[in-house]
Amino acid sequence: MTRGTLEVLLVSAKGLEDSDFLSGMDPYAIITYRTQEKKSGIASGKGSCPEWNESFLFSISNDHTELKIKLMDKDTFTADDFVGEAIIPLEPVFAEENIPPMSYNIVKDERYCGEIKVGLTFTLQRSREGVCSEESFGGWKESSME
Repeated sequence: MTRGTLEVLLVSAKGLEDSDFLSGMDPYAIITYRTQEKKSGIASGKGSCPEWNESFLFSISNDHTELKIKLMDKDTFTADDFVGEAIIPLEPVFAEENIPPMSYNIVKDERYCGEIKVGLTFTLQRSREGVCSEESFGGWKESSME
């Protein structure tokens, strides 16, 4: 079982299809690992080439091996538009512990619709098996010496 912390550096996107006809896109990302969800800031007026340079931390506590990044376009008077999503495999970062920022395809309805640049860093939680701690003795600190 893999346990640790995953840091996701959301850098930028490019080549996005502009879903707003009258005004520029205001894209943001929703990053999901299992039930953990983080939302980036809105890149207001950045159109089809937004930059975020934001980091997000996720607790990794099982063998779930993919990260989803869903790109949305913030709208004021209507529901936000779905731009597309990238599914990033995590096996390489579990093995290497650091994947420098690289581009992943964004797909909508099985069609390419841009790229997102993401860096990943995994910090493995070291097991403490065989190490005795005060807590493992079941409250010996509270027992009396009489």
